[in-house]
Amino acid sequence: MRLPAEKLYEKEIKALIKAETDPIPEGWQMSPKSVRTFILGGKAGRTQITPKYIGNQRLVEIAIATLLTDRSLLLIGEPGTAKSWLSENLTAAIHGDSCKVVQGTAGTTEEQIRYSWNYAMLLSNGPTEEALVKTPVFRAMENGQVARVEEISRCASEVQDALISILSEKNISIPELNNEIHAQKGFAIIATANTRDKGVNDMSSALKRRFNIIVLPTPKNIETEIEIVRKRVEEISSSLDLQAQIPTEDSISKIVTVFRELREGITTDKSKKLKSPSSVISTAEAISLLTNSMALAGSFGDGEIQDIDIAAGLQGAIVKDESKDQIVWKEYLENVMRKRGEEWQKLYKACKELNG
Repeated sequence: MRLPAEKLYEKEIKALIKAETDPIPEGWQMSPKSVRTFILGGKAGRTQITPKYIGNQRLVEIAIATLLTDRSLLLIGEPGTAKSWLSENLTAAIHGDSCKVVQGTAGTTEEQIRYSWNYAMLLSNGPTEEALVKTPVFRAMENGQVARVEEISRCASEVQDALISILSEKNISIPELNNEIHAQKGFAIIATANTRDKGVNDMSSALKRRFNIIVLPTPKNIETEIEIVRKRVEEISSSLDLQAQIPTEDSISKIVTVFRELREGITTDKSKKLKSPSSVISTAEAISLLTNSMALAGSFGDGEIQDIDIAAGLQGAIVKDESKDQIVWKEYLENVMRKRGEEWQKLYKACKELNG
């Protein structure tokens, strides 16, 4: 349903490689400066490079520089701060392959980090090279590439411990084959961790020391967040046949305003304190809400997003816990949205109708 970054931006990557004039590190397909251009936007010859990450340029430069060393990279932040998106685009630019991914969950095992076996072949012929099932981390070590570990803090402690050994020794021992795989130059891991998962499986200090840690901030102002939402909605909608127009600036602005105010617990003019809902209403949620509104408008309307389409998404995004969030949302509607200018009244009425 969604192409990996190296396919989605294939034309841009080829243009950057073709226009390259700076030294290229061993194992990389373009220079660090070109990787920065790919992430932050610019030009390669006559090709316009679209920005993939809108935020602090220095943080991106630190991330790229980290991957030039023998250190791995840990991106930490609130949900919706583009941790996974930045991780994917970095690997796409550096190696042209962002698909060596381990998704961290409570059920992730050490075998999914190191290696496992094809048990039918193992029972038939014993441990052989052919029976070995290589993980994304294993293959990245063999090829001198970058592997990605998503939501590392959701992995159990024994899984995290397996990563300590790999990041320290840069090898994987296979005692069944009396063999050892050593990482090729260029190998690194980009891991992501959600600050809202703190306490789920806290990362040990030993594991944290193996990473350079970058904390990705939430968008610093409403204008930046609106720009991020607009850009991502345009990109997503271009790959989906939603039969709807791109949301107007006014629609995007209203959604981002509501999300920021409820997230920060205060109105944008700082005049009124607000209760925040139990769940995180992130930038990613705003993007998803608008995409869904386009689907509603295209399938059941005239293709132009209406306030009723937005209202349906707002209700679902904010009210995750019926007993607590319903009260927060009702108070926001009556104490904030209802008292705003005429341009907010259609959205207020649509939300009020859905909210009962």
